[in-house]
This record gives sequence, structure tokens and C-alpha cells, in this order.
Amino acid sequence: MAAPTRPPANTFFAKARKVYNPIGFSKGYNFILWFIFAGAMFGFALARMMFLNYNSIYCNPNSTGNGAGPGECWSYNRKDLYKIGIKMHLYTIIPASFLVVFQFVPFIRYKALLFHRTNGYIVVVLAVIGTVGAIIIAPVAFGGSLSVRAAVGLMSIMLLGALFLAIWNIKTLQLEQHRAWMLRAWFYVASFYDNTESLIVKYPTCQDPNAWVAVQGDMAGESTENIASALSLGFSMAIWLALAIHAIGIEVYLHLTPAETERLRKISFQRQQERGFKNPGSSGLTSDRLGDAEAWRPGADATAYPTSKGSDSDISKVAAA
Repeated sequence: MAAPTRPPANTFFAKARKVYNPIGFSKGYNFILWFIFAGAMFGFALARMMFLNYNSIYCNPNSTGNGAGPGECWSYNRKDLYKIGIKMHLYTIIPASFLVVFQFVPFIRYKALLFHRTNGYIVVVLAVIGTVGAIIIAPVAFGGSLSVRAAVGLMSIMLLGALFLAIWNIKTLQLEQHRAWMLRAWFYVASFYDNTESLIVKYPTCQDPNAWVAVQGDMAGESTENIASALSLGFSMAIWLALAIHAIGIEVYLHLTPAETERLRKISFQRQQERGFKNPGSSGLTSDRLGDAEAWRPGADATAYPTSKGSDSDISKVAAA
């Protein structure tokens, strides 16, 4: 249970602490932010678990709206590569979205570190495979327009880049940067989210599966192809808008939690000093090491460890902040 940092302001906050202190949160605002964003991810994962049943639910031709968008499964199933791609994406990104929520529960990080590490590697592997699947299906997803392909490509670069930086920083024990980049990665992830004979009768050109046919986009249309066309038109706009919202949202989140960032950096300093790393407190990818930010200094409350062999760091030379 996390220890409160100050007395509760009133009875409501005193009772609220009984909810969030046992799972490791010492500050109410951290719990609220976690509940909103992690709760949304958790809800998404639970709501989409049924898609793991590919044939009976996701690509059920008799679906009443609980599966893929109209016409999407025809695009995926007409070519083995696309079918493999969508299955790779569904079978990995949904479990990863479920498991990653536990990575951000403080109690688990404090009391079950082995689970945190093991689960973290599983989540990263699943996310990478899911991203590869998304890249494979991008040419046909909701029409496969250049706008959709560009959005999927950009999201993939942002996600894989953030995961790489998160792993790099945890290997150098730069905990606050690991937290920041892992949060960014999963905020980016959160922004994603047939009857051939009758079509040939209405649109003879559809006899050629590679042909393009003009179809009116209308969510209130008479047939599924009208709905599919409308979804394709809106999907490219929605995916770019979602990416912008989530990319901005994570930066707001990180700027609202500077105390947690500073706390983790002090722990990083202690662990790096103990391991004999050069530049303890800034051994990872930090702005004061790579950029022109003012050099970070540990506070007087940061615990110093004896310098290990091979380290050029000297705690006696580090001034208190």
C-alpha cells in the first residue's frame, strides 16, 4: 500500500485513498489519470476480445454489426497475405492491449517485479507482431487509400520508435524516460482502432477483383456497400485525428505528472550509481546529456551508493539541487 504524502483535505479524499492507496497510488490525480486512460484501454481490449473468434464473429457474413466493417473481410480473405496480416494484428494487439494495463499498476511494479518484466517483454513482442500485421493489411484496410497507408506507416514508426527508446532507457536504468516512452507507445496504439455475387449483379465491373467502382457513401444507404464506402471516406480522416489527439494527450499527461518523473529519476540516479554507470541520473537518453538542458542534479534526499569499479562518477562532486 502506498503511503500518503500529506493529510487528506476532507472526508471524500480520505475515503478515496482507501481505493487507490492499496493499488500503489499515493496521489489522487495520478489515480484519476490512470483510471481514465488505462480504463479506456482495458475496456477496448475487453470489448474486442470477441474478435479473436475470426470466422464466427469478426468475419461472420451474417454479422449484424459486431464484426469487421462491411466488405473488409472480403478484402482480407481474397488473398492469403492479407488474411495472415489481419489475424496477426487481431491475435496480438488485442491481448497486448489487455496485458499492458497491468504494466502501469504501481502495486505490481513494486511487489511483483518479475511479473512486470516478463509481462513487459510479452507485451512488446505482441505489439511488434501486431504492427507488422497492420502494415500488411494497410493496402486494403478501409479502401487502402494513400492517406490510410501513410497513417498506418507513421503510427508504426512512432510505436516501434517509442518501444525501442523505452527498452533502451530501461537497459540503462533511466526509469523516468522508460516510463515516458512506454506511455507514448501505448497512447499511439490507442489511436488505431460478403456477398460477391450480388455486387457483380449491381456492379458488373466487380467481376475483376482489382477493379474500382464508384459507390455512393451513405451510412443510411440501402445496402452494405454504401455503408462501407462511407466508412472508407471517414476512416482516413478519423485515424489522423485520433493520432493527433493521442499524441498531444500523452504529452499533456507527462507534463501533469512531473513529480513522478522526478521521483523516478532519483531512483535512476541511485541504481545507476550503485551499478557504477557513468553520469548517474543521466545515463540514458536524457535532454541534459543529449541536448542543451541544464545538467540534472539529485536532491539531498537521493541516496548515494559507493562508486563501483570502472566508474568515473563521484558522488562527492554532485551538488544537491
